[in-house]
Amino acid sequence: MSTTDGRASARAWWSARSRPARSWLADAGRIDQAVYEAVARTPTPGLDRGMSRLSRVADKSVLWVGTAGLLAAVGGRPGTRAAAQGLACVAVSSAVVNLAVKRVGRRQRPDREGASVPVGRHVVMPTSLSFPSGHSASAFAFATGVGYRLPAVGVPLHGLAGAVAYSRVHTGVHFPGDVVVGSMIGTVVAQLTTRATDRYLGSRGRTP
Repeated sequence: MSTTDGRASARAWWSARSRPARSWLADAGRIDQAVYEAVARTPTPGLDRGMSRLSRVADKSVLWVGTAGLLAAVGGRPGTRAAAQGLACVAVSSAVVNLAVKRVGRRQRPDREGASVPVGRHVVMPTSLSFPSGHSASAFAFATGVGYRLPAVGVPLHGLAGAVAYSRVHTGVHFPGDVVVGSMIGTVVAQLTTRATDRYLGSRGRTP
């Protein structure tokens, strides 16, 4: 068999093996679009303003920086450590999402006008790629990082993180799949970051 024939055979083999995966991804994309459009069509006048405000205050992690400041101010040394851990997790997850994963996903933002998302929900449509959601990753990274140090505080913070993630779909700037994957990435990155922090502090003979 010639080299050309071998390459053609390899391409055919790979195409046959990858066809089910491509079909599954296409189906998942259609479900994602359908859920996005269903949220857009559902009248929620009582939620619209609140979701828009929450989405905006989470821009550039302002919400999490403010929460960290509050924790440090009222929580004493444990609160300060938890706040620092949460912000460190936000920084790492943001770098992972924006510098790596988004460039791989290459997903464009939803067609908000085409889906008829009510204007009252709108926030500024970001120019960055859509997948995964950086807001969701940062939200769950912060909640996970703080919760590792202060479990009781982590519970309401995870609720707030979930609301921030949903707000990105409600306002029409992300597909549901974007926020689900972003939330998962933020959680996993925060867990790895906290373990790395503990290992580093332990190697220096300090108690985290």
